[in-house]
Amino acid sequence: MKHRIAVLLGTGALLAGGLVAAPEASAAPTCLGATCNGKNPAATTCADDARTVISDYPMELRYSSSCRAAWGRFMINAPTGSKIEIKNNQGKKYTTYGSGKFYSVMVNDKDVKAWACGYWPRANVECTRDY
Repeated sequence: MKHRIAVLLGTGALLAGGLVAAPEASAAPTCLGATCNGKNPAATTCADDARTVISDYPMELRYSSSCRAAWGRFMINAPTGSKIEIKNNQGKKYTTYGSGKFYSVMVNDKDVKAWACGYWPRANVECTRDY
């Protein structure tokens, strides 16, 4: 018992002195589902747990499980005049213009299907499968 108290007191002193980091609480998502519609993932917590769920060259579909939102990203250096449309099967659609390996704003992917389409000059278009 004395050993356990000493260990607990010693750990408390280390925490107070900043030598041992206390576990961090995970941040609440900035938005969830439909409240993420049209938002920039990098300006939210959604980018923190993002993963690529569909990779259909040259487009990727990114997804945040904490935010339940999706967005598209070019895997290629898209030329000037390119755009990404992110859509879901509820009829939501957002268009982001850019160049290079850019990404779109987000769309709700909570209990719905979402996909991304990339468009670049000379009528090139590629879409991901839905997720």
